[in-house]
Amino acid sequence: MEITAGMVKQLRDSTGVGMMDCKKALAETNGDMEAAVDWLRTRGLAKAAKKADRVAAEGLVGVATNGTAAALVEVNSETDFVARNEQFQAIVGNVAKLALDADGDVVKLGEMPFPGSGHSVSAELTEAIAKIGENMTLRRTASLSVGNGVVESYVHSAVKPGMGKMGILVALESTGDKTALSTLGKQLAMHIAATNPLSISPDDLDQAVVARERAIFAEQARESGKPAEIVEKMVEGRVRKYYEEVTLLAQVFVIDGETKVGDAIKNAEKDAGAPIKLTQFIRYALGEGIEKVETDFAAEVAATSGVKQN
Repeated sequence: MEITAGMVKQLRDSTGVGMMDCKKALAETNGDMEAAVDWLRTRGLAKAAKKADRVAAEGLVGVATNGTAAALVEVNSETDFVARNEQFQAIVGNVAKLALDADGDVVKLGEMPFPGSGHSVSAELTEAIAKIGENMTLRRTASLSVGNGVVESYVHSAVKPGMGKMGILVALESTGDKTALSTLGKQLAMHIAATNPLSISPDDLDQAVVARERAIFAEQARESGKPAEIVEKMVEGRVRKYYEEVTLLAQVFVIDGETKVGDAIKNAEKDAGAPIKLTQFIRYALGEGIEKVETDFAAEVAATSGVKQN
């Protein structure tokens, strides 16, 4: 029987499952709509689709490294309870390893074969949704690499090695001693976890952000009633202070509380035996930027039970 686009759309509208899976279901059932729905339900696809619009802001950040390269992934679930599920953790661990070859492309990562399954990463998540009963999403991935040197990582609030609530990667270019570089990279990653810098230096800071801050500083300074030349000096001073707060090399190193990060890197060159350049860093905090729906749990329970709240 010919499977038409209209039939595929009808099945998709009734189940919420993706077009390709709907087309396959209709092909497997010779165009029988009810049988196709059952085919999707048997494989958990229809159940997973119904959960797809539920907010998933919990989960885990996973990290994988191989010395000169490393990758981060964020896989979300609806609740922290699922993040402690061994099946979910195994998925995150495998996806993080695959991300080393995904070049920071989340679509490419979703299409890669999931180890030992015979299907893709996206399909593995769909099956997990059906089994575990929560919406899950492969939200994002990123990777760093160096020609010479190390890419070091740090996981904050780790639930097991390589996965937790926050992941940081730091890339250091150097021909120096790898042990010294790894020690420095780990310390820098911990610093970045604590301070959340916006950029490495003022040169690579978003100039739109700088302009907005400068405008605020200028308005505040003008309210002082001081002469224009004094106002300008006040603004420049506040901009310099802003750079010290948000750019990594200008921040005070949290490891010793005294040295600027840029100076700490210079000092580490003695142990490494070669110049060191911090080329990139990436910081993933779980759920950042996801708009969470605030619910009144007590009200939900009361509504379900029919009890009125005062």
